[in-house]
Amino acid sequence: MKRAEPHRLQVMFDVHQFDLSKVDRDQMADALDGLARQAENFPVADLKIMVEGNARNNDVSIKLTLQLPGRALVTNDHDATAYGAFDRCLTSLTKELQAYKDQLDKAPERHRAEKGTAHDILPTTDVDLTAIDAAVAAGDYTAFRQATLPFEDAVQARAGRWVQRFPEHEARIGKDVKMSDVTEEIFLTAFDQYPDRPAGGLLSEWLESLIDPAVKTLMTRTAEELENINLVRSELAAGPGIGAG
Repeated sequence: MKRAEPHRLQVMFDVHQFDLSKVDRDQMADALDGLARQAENFPVADLKIMVEGNARNNDVSIKLTLQLPGRALVTNDHDATAYGAFDRCLTSLTKELQAYKDQLDKAPERHRAEKGTAHDILPTTDVDLTAIDAAVAAGDYTAFRQATLPFEDAVQARAGRWVQRFPEHEARIGKDVKMSDVTEEIFLTAFDQYPDRPAGGLLSEWLESLIDPAVKTLMTRTAEELENINLVRSELAAGPGIGAG
C-alpha cells in the first residue's frame, strides 16, 4: 500500500503599511521547516503571516495564525525588524503547537483529530435501512429524510467541524449560508447518490465521505439555489419529526 504524502504547510503573507523585503520573506519561509514537520499529520495546516508597519512606534507587528482542524493557534509580537518579531512569534507558535499535540496525546482522539474526524457520525436511534431503501426507490425525499433523521445531529456536528477548516467558508455561516443549509446539502447529495453507494460499507462512513464534496458544492450555489434548499427545509419542517435546525 502506498503511504500517503505528509500534508504540506500552506503559507500566506498578509502585509500592511510595510515594505517586506524579499530577503525577509525568504528568511521567514525558510524558518518554517520545523513547524511544517510538527503539523504534517494534520489534514489542514494553513499559516497566515500578517505583517503590519507601525509608523508611530517605528516598528513592525507580526501575527501568526495557524489554522488546524477545529483549532486556530495565534501568536503576535513586534520589533524594530520584521524578522525579529517573526522569530519570537514562531518560537511561541511552535511551543503552542507542541502543547496542543501533547494535549491530544493524552486522549484517544489524537489520531482522529489529525484526520479531522473527531466527531463520529453515529445515529441517535436505530436506523431502518429498509425504509431508506424504499424511500429512495420511490423517489420520496421527505421519507428519506425521515428515515435518516437519526443521523442529522451527528452529520451537522461533523460538517461544522469540516467548515472550520476553511475560514472563507466559515465566514459565510450565519450570513448567506446556515448550518442547516450545509446539513441539507449533504442529505440531498446522499439521496441522489444512494443507489451508487459502495456495497457492504457502513452508512455512517459513506455519509461522512459526502461531507467534503457536498459542502464545496454548497459554497458555489447561487442565491436562488440556496433559497430552494431553504424551501426544502421548510417543507420538511412542516412534516413530523424534522425541525428547521
